[in-house]
Amino acid sequence: MGIPESQLDTWSHQGSVKQSSDTYGTVKRSLEATDTKYADKSFEVFLQGSYGNDTNIYAESDVDVIIRLDSIYFYDTSELKPEDLQAFQSAFVAGTYSYADYKSHVIAALQKSFGQDDVKPGKKAVKIKANGNRRNADVVVATEFRRYYSTASGPQFYQGICFFTPDGTRIANYPRYHSANCTTKHQATNQWFKPMVRILKNMRSKLVDDGVLAAGSAPSYYIEGLLYNVPNDKFGKSYGDTFVAAFNWILQADRTKFVCANERYYLARDGFAECWPCADCDNFINKVVELWNNWT
Repeated sequence: MGIPESQLDTWSHQGSVKQSSDTYGTVKRSLEATDTKYADKSFEVFLQGSYGNDTNIYAESDVDVIIRLDSIYFYDTSELKPEDLQAFQSAFVAGTYSYADYKSHVIAALQKSFGQDDVKPGKKAVKIKANGNRRNADVVVATEFRRYYSTASGPQFYQGICFFTPDGTRIANYPRYHSANCTTKHQATNQWFKPMVRILKNMRSKLVDDGVLAAGSAPSYYIEGLLYNVPNDKFGKSYGDTFVAAFNWILQADRTKFVCANERYYLARDGFAECWPCADCDNFINKVVELWNNWT
């Protein structure tokens, strides 16, 4: 039977904007305070995630913020030719401000603003607990990341961010590319892309609430990436028609070739911190299709 268009339309709507905007402004002001121990360094504070990409839904409450330090950077030179690598190594100068010190200084700044009880370091982000009108916020403490592909006519690289988990694992990503590509996709699909992402995220929330899907197994980032791979001509007419066309295509496509929306990583790969585990990706697709087919 499928899910009624009226339900899909409800799910397509964007969640809270003002409260998220106010939360971001409060966190940004804290991170940019002039008395922090990194205030003399070069850094930038900006949004990532669902609110930053206009795909947030009512069930989501977190505001995702990045503080990216540009005074130091980490890098990947695996794509360089030997002569380009030699040129890079000859010109490289190591930084003197450690990531560990930087992260501790960011945490101290947040705790000064919001209190130690409301600010707790997590595996990937510093968690700020909701309080009053302030929503939950996740602050990713990152540095600039450069993925070099040439130095023939000066340094040429893809610019992203990276951060480290408590066990020392480095995670590199490209939120600006992700956001820009999602916006381009939205425009190319005549504004159908982002509402469809919200519909899929609401379907995920229902599956989690019903105990059918494990919480955390289908992050919004990967759902955006999944729909990003769907050809533009599958979007349009109605939400129901778009869902059927998109998922019929997804089920028949070679998903090993799917890329993340940033186009720097494959979407589903095992053993990579930046990729969706294959079993989780396949399970999400199958459960969403079952929800559609068994809707009553």
